Amino acid sequence: MVDRAGETGVPAVRVWTPGRQLAFGRRDTRADGYEAARDAAAAHAFPPVERSVGGRAVAYAETTLAFAHAVPTDGDRTGLDDRYETAVDTVVDALRAVDASVTRGEPADSYCPGDYSVRAVEGGKVAGIAQRVRKGAALVAGSVTVAERDAIRAVLADVYDHLAVAFAPDSVGSVAAAGGPAEPRPVRRALESALVDDRERTLRDVTELAE
Repeated sequence: MVDRAGETGVPAVRVWTPGRQLAFGRRDTRADGYEAARDAAAAHAFPPVERSVGGRAVAYAETTLAFAHAVPTDGDRTGLDDRYETAVDTVVDALRAVDASVTRGEPADSYCPGDYSVRAVEGGKVAGIAQRVRKGAALVAGSVTVAERDAIRAVLADVYDHLAVAFAPDSVGSVAAAGGPAEPRPVRRALESALVDDRERTLRDVTELAE
C-alpha cells in the first residue's frame, strides 16, 4: 500500500482484524525482561510478534481492529504533526459515529503511551496512532480496542511488569465500554468511511497490492 501510494500519488486505506496477538515494539526487544515478557504473552494465549512501527507493547484481541492509511507525500518529513492531528480527529469522529463517547488523549500509565491517542470520556485508552515516513508516502497506522478489555488488561499487566514499564490496567478502555458496539464490523465501516472521507473509492485485493 505504501509503495503504491508513493508511486501513484493515490492514498490507500485498510481496516482489518489482525487476530489475537501481542505486538512488541523495537524498544521492548532491547529490554532485559523481553524474553520473559514474550513467555508471559504466550501463557495468556496472545502469540508474541514484533512490529516495526509504534512504541511499546500492544495487545490485540479477537475484536481489536487495526487500520493503515497510506498518504502520498512530497518526499520529505514535513507534515508529520498535521497527519497525526488529522488521524486523531478522524478516529474520534468515526467512533462517535457509532455512539462511543470518546475524546483525544490518554490516561496516565497507559499501554504504548504517546501524544496521539483516543480515550473514552469516562474510561481508558481506546486507540493509539503511530506514523512511519518512507520515500514518497507516509503510513499512518493504529489500533482500536473494540471489546475484551479484561483479557487485554491481564496480559499487558504481566508483559509490562517483565519489561519494567509503568502500566495501569484501568488505563485500558474499549469502544463497547464507551457506549459503542462490541462487534468490530460497524466500527470498521465507520473507520473506513472516516478515513476515505468523500474521495472516490476503488476496492483492491490486499494480495494484489502485495505483488
